[in-house]
Amino acid sequence: MQQELLNTKALFTDQTQEYLKVQIIKPLRKSGRKRYAIHIRLRTAAGEVDRSVLLTDQGEIRMQVEKENAHFIYFSADVESDGRPVRYAFRLRLAAGGEEVLYRRTGVVTVAEAKAEQAAAAVAAEKAAAENAAAEKAAADEAVASQTDKKEGAEEQAAVADQAGQAKMEAAAGKSKTAGWWYFAPEFKAPEWAQGAVMYQIFTDRFYNGDPSNDVLTGEYAYNGGQVEHIGDWYCPPAPDDTREHYGGDLQGIMDKLDYLEDLGVEVIYLNPIFVSPSNHKYDTQDYDHIDPHFGKIVHDHGELLPKSSLDNRKATKYKARVTDPANLEASDRLFANLVREAHMRGIRVILDGVFNHCGSFHRWMDREKIYLNTGNYAPGAYGRKDSGFRDYFDFKKDSWPDNDSYESWWGYSSLPKLNYEKSMQLRDEILRIAAKWVSPPYNADGWRLDVASDLGHSEIFNHYFWQRFRKVVKKANPEAIILAENYVDSAKWLQGREWDTIMNYEGFMDPVTWFLTGMEKHNDAFHPDYIGDPERFWKAAGWKEQDDIPQAAMMCSMNQLSNHDHSRFLTRTGLKVGRMGSLGSLAAADDVRESVYREAAVIQMTWPGAPTLYYGDEAGLCGFTDPDNRRTYPWGRENREMIRFHRELIRMHKEYDCLRTGSLIRLADDTGVLSYGRFDRESSVVVALNNSNDPVTVQIPVIYAGVPANSQMKLRFLTNMNGFLAYPRTVYHVVDGVLKIELAPESAAVLVK
Repeated sequence: MQQELLNTKALFTDQTQEYLKVQIIKPLRKSGRKRYAIHIRLRTAAGEVDRSVLLTDQGEIRMQVEKENAHFIYFSADVESDGRPVRYAFRLRLAAGGEEVLYRRTGVVTVAEAKAEQAAAAVAAEKAAAENAAAEKAAADEAVASQTDKKEGAEEQAAVADQAGQAKMEAAAGKSKTAGWWYFAPEFKAPEWAQGAVMYQIFTDRFYNGDPSNDVLTGEYAYNGGQVEHIGDWYCPPAPDDTREHYGGDLQGIMDKLDYLEDLGVEVIYLNPIFVSPSNHKYDTQDYDHIDPHFGKIVHDHGELLPKSSLDNRKATKYKARVTDPANLEASDRLFANLVREAHMRGIRVILDGVFNHCGSFHRWMDREKIYLNTGNYAPGAYGRKDSGFRDYFDFKKDSWPDNDSYESWWGYSSLPKLNYEKSMQLRDEILRIAAKWVSPPYNADGWRLDVASDLGHSEIFNHYFWQRFRKVVKKANPEAIILAENYVDSAKWLQGREWDTIMNYEGFMDPVTWFLTGMEKHNDAFHPDYIGDPERFWKAAGWKEQDDIPQAAMMCSMNQLSNHDHSRFLTRTGLKVGRMGSLGSLAAADDVRESVYREAAVIQMTWPGAPTLYYGDEAGLCGFTDPDNRRTYPWGRENREMIRFHRELIRMHKEYDCLRTGSLIRLADDTGVLSYGRFDRESSVVVALNNSNDPVTVQIPVIYAGVPANSQMKLRFLTNMNGFLAYPRTVYHVVDGVLKIELAPESAAVLVK
């Protein structure tokens, strides 16, 4: 193909309202299935394409010219679906020479090149899919056969396995043909409120201590080989092994700071786990049915601390009283309901963290620590009693009761017993009840973030089966609740409208932004200098070029983070230190950091498709290596106030333009160290330009492709560089023949608006 014959920057389509619209065709009979009329538009440069054909997995449709102007032609066509996903691409005939090319999500190729790719991939894809489907079906059959209940639900699970296996075979037959095509699932619905929502993640123990009376006390109980410790110095960084350290942050502290969060511009709070648990992170749940009184309310406080040097939690009578007394549990649950109500009054939603892959050895179902033994009306745990009603919740490898240590655990950690869903229908129903409970009145949480969601059971088939049930239960209880999963690879198969709404966007956001601006790996475990300023690497990951079938609607509400509780703080990454606090020390996390580079990242975060999600303290200049150092306390009274002001103004800008929530994204111009892209809809255009190099650069940006008139003006709305930032620079730039020329200082970012 002669590249000069086709302006690939002018070629554009996506699934925003401007380029894809859906109309539901209601069935004439109640028993009929509704259908979807899908209107698809394509933009090309004027005069370059004289025929466009919409290719779908159903066939070909000749597209019609819908409108045209001096610069672009807009083609359109309609396709119907019975609810099943539609994959599509475009075959274009060039006006000069008549050559035909294929325009896919991954780019433009000649028709001949596309056919060669398909032929090479077809056999391998079909073989791999058949082998994979057979293996998963066998695993599912084995799981169904191993169930100890009445096989209730087994037929449904087996049906899911059959469907998945058949789907993989069918997909293999057509996938090589449609690789790299656009993918649209008409029945995929994610909550609209989550699109572009400004989220704020809180690690509760380290945010703010609003009620010292509920603090974990030094010596209150034993955990992970030693007695727990209350850290009295709020500003003391965590120890390299901080699993027994508690600082006292709680739900009352979050309530006390709701005004701060509202003023910052936060629209959603995502809470790390807050259910009863002995750890500060609470990813080892002790009771899913109640909020931990150490985060909530302790109204009945009695009993004794552990004797010095004792690790026997049967003697931890104060801890037992605090976490098992119904009055404490109920008061803590009410406090959470109050927190959600207060947040909702400010227009802030609240998402909970669901850790359903495993629980903790303290959990009342296991009760390895004898916390619940002979306490109140609690049933005996599976660790001590073979006849426990919870025995099948876990996979015990040996018949060695009492005190059976042979249970399967998460990654071999005995403190994290793996839940054995395939074996127990009762367990499945219990988790589903819990899932519905917390998004229903009186608690009214706005959804779940699911920890290690794709590893829930022992087979992928079972996991699909369970998450489909989970979605039905949660959406029935609260149709507007979001289901947001932690997942690192191959997310498309979970985002088909039957399971998750979206994901934590590590692959498509945290990784590429970190690479382009710092060259660091997100745990600070490696430094790749060749990654810095590489726009091709950035766009390959950020554009999901290597993953098919990712619904655009899912990406518009994906959790876009620079930092979180599992990775180093982004500001620390800018210091280019390889290592962790155990080897480098916590002070090194702040060495050589570059706030200007952090601000570049924040500008990308607030202008990129998805939900920009701050990790508490990032906005205040908090540093930290990977956990536990990334879980330092919020520096109240010692904040970087200029950094807070920067975030407040940047969030305000994000909210001003709807196109930053729901608009199209287009790559404009880039070079080594330089990025520019546009977000646009029918009403407005926002253009972002970054220079991450050490030298000033002049960039000519073809803003016409982001919906900016060819000869017009754009205003500089936000600017950051090594000298600081300006929220309203008011500088006006002239667009001449569709191009805007701008000079960018080193380590700078500019946001222009039309």
